Amino acid sequence: MRAHYAAEGIAEADFAADPVEQFGRWFAQAAAEAADPAGVIHEPNAMVVSTADADGRPSSRTVLLKGYDERGFVFFTNYGSRKARDIDANPHVSLLFPWHPMRRQVIVTGTAARTGRDETVRYFRSRPHGSQLGAWASAQSSVIATRDELDAAYAELAARYPEGEQVPAPPHWGGYRVTPLAVEFWQGRSNRLHDRLCYVREDASGGWELRRLSP
Repeated sequence: MRAHYAAEGIAEADFAADPVEQFGRWFAQAAAEAADPAGVIHEPNAMVVSTADADGRPSSRTVLLKGYDERGFVFFTNYGSRKARDIDANPHVSLLFPWHPMRRQVIVTGTAARTGRDETVRYFRSRPHGSQLGAWASAQSSVIATRDELDAAYAELAARYPEGEQVPAPPHWGGYRVTPLAVEFWQGRSNRLHDRLCYVREDASGGWELRRLSP
C-alpha cells in the first residue's frame, strides 16, 4: 500500500514569522476543505495527543482542538483520564494534525499545563447539553462492568438536569494548554522527498527560528 504524492512544495519565504500564524493559515485551508461538500477532510481540529507517563511509557489518542493563540493549543478532558494523569506526571506532549487528504501534517511538541477554571467553565457552558451530561457520567479511563452502567448514569443525570437547565462544570474536568517549543509543517512531495519546515524556539525571549529538515 503506497500513495504517490504530487503536491506543490512549501518555501521558507512564504511562511509566517511565527508558527501560530502559520498554523492559522493551514488550519483555515483545512477547515475550508472540510466545509466543502466535495471535500475529504473530516474534523480538521482532530489531533492525536501523545503523552508519556512518569516511567516513559507512551500512549496516544485523538482529541479535538478547542482553541489556539500565541499562548498555545487548548483541549479539554477529564482530569482523571490516562492522558491527564500522564501530563500531571510528565508535561511533555506531542500533538499531530493528520490532514492526509491535503498531503499535510502539523506536529506540535511542547509542554502542557491546566487552564484556569474560568476558561474551563466558559468552554463547558458552550458544549451541547448532552456533552455536558457526558462529562459527568463518564469516569474516563476507569474500568466499568457494562455499557448499561454508563447509560444508567447518563439517564440519571438527564433526569436531574433536563434540557434547558444549566449543568454545573465538573470539578474533575477541564482544559490543558500546550505551549509549543517546536512546530513542524510537513508537506508530502513526490519520491518521498517531502518538505519539512520546523519552527524552533530560539531562546527564552520567545523568538522562533525556521529550519528545513531532511525528509
